[in-house]
Amino acid sequence: MLREVALRVTRPRVAVLSAVHDHPHADTESIIGAVRENLGAVSHQAVYDVLRALTAAGLVRRIEPPGSVARYEARVGDNHHHVVCRSCGVIADVDCAVGTTPCLTPSDDHGFVIDEAEVIYWGLCPACSIAPSS
Repeated sequence: MLREVALRVTRPRVAVLSAVHDHPHADTESIIGAVRENLGAVSHQAVYDVLRALTAAGLVRRIEPPGSVARYEARVGDNHHHVVCRSCGVIADVDCAVGTTPCLTPSDDHGFVIDEAEVIYWGLCPACSIAPSS
């Protein structure tokens, strides 16, 4: 994958890419932990640099729901969306909306050539929506 986007294959790049594939929607600290389990010592800056390069190359996608730190995922190249738990912050993928989707066509595009829409659904995940017993 790295060679296909003209990136040199290095141990840190392979480890970061693997961590993002293995831990969808992981934050940077989680990715650093996974990389260190694989490689041993690696600096925060090295992981940040690799994430930036992988994102620029289109191999990973950076998402940042309001109120959350940046998260990374390997699912790229489609226009999928996300559902976020308001309580615990867990994130899951949601394929593009089906049925009537009035908000995906802007009332005024202001001259922009629109090629993507980002939708974030908010709610409570199954674990957090269970009401405590009284």
